[in-house]
Amino acid sequence: MSLAARTREAVRTHPFLYDGLRAGVLNYTAAARYLDLGADDEEAVVAALRRYAEDVPEYDPDGTGARVSMESGLGEGDPVGALLTVGDMALVPGEGDLTGILATGDVDATALAQVLNHLRAEGVAVTAAGVGGDALLVVVERRAGADAVRAVEAALETVPATGD
Repeated sequence: MSLAARTREAVRTHPFLYDGLRAGVLNYTAAARYLDLGADDEEAVVAALRRYAEDVPEYDPDGTGARVSMESGLGEGDPVGALLTVGDMALVPGEGDLTGILATGDVDATALAQVLNHLRAEGVAVTAAGVGGDALLVVVERRAGADAVRAVEAALETVPATGD
């Protein structure tokens, strides 16, 4: 496998590097060191990263325009009427002390990934999350609700254009 192919494969295994390439903010030398591909010439890896950057789609956030709301008092209960069901766990309103942040509209798995990244960066622990149809839900501890709403709103404003 060529060094260029190994570099591309290594970048794809580290999505944050791929996003950095797309956004045009990646320090190629630092990335080459991080990838540590065992190449004798670090500059060859830098050159491969530069060439790869020319091929990736530009990071172009267009946001989702989704509406965000907060639902307090989520807990485990009867799956009928649940906001989120995963395996044997169904989270329903009025059954506990968790808070759900619900985004409705143009949301998908890419939006969920963006939301989870923003929440992680804000230090907000996520108890459960899911996306389906035109709804996205993240569940957090009650005290984190307000911070989570702000993080979800910010995240949905920076979701890359569909198809990127």
